[in-house]
Amino acid sequence: MPKRLTHLDAIRANAVLRQRLAKYLVLQCVRNSRLEDLHAGIAPSSASGDFADVTVTSPFGSIPWSRVSRFNDQEMNQLMMDVVDRTYQFLDVLFDEQVGGELLGWLVEHDPLPRWNAPRPAEPRDHRR
Repeated sequence: MPKRLTHLDAIRANAVLRQRLAKYLVLQCVRNSRLEDLHAGIAPSSASGDFADVTVTSPFGSIPWSRVSRFNDQEMNQLMMDVVDRTYQFLDVLFDEQVGGELLGWLVEHDPLPRWNAPRPAEPRDHRR
């Protein structure tokens, strides 16, 4: 009886599929998350180009742009919870025999984000940390 290919086998065997899957996962789980809410609004401009001339004024004084936290602990927590939920939901879809297979088949044929750079492989490292 021949060995049946699994989703993991298909992903492991196809570098282009892994790149497209990585971009699609980031789109679904990070880019379309609460990050969009944190990204909304007016971004400052800098005459110097390096933002050394930009400050944020608070009731307690001015804060140089390089020292400003872009979002607070509660917002960070909400973002991480949203990203974890979206990633779990994505994995549920990916490992569904039918839907996950259809997704992988579609990604083999289509780059959903052709304007995004292709992901680069990381240097080998210990993933147990």
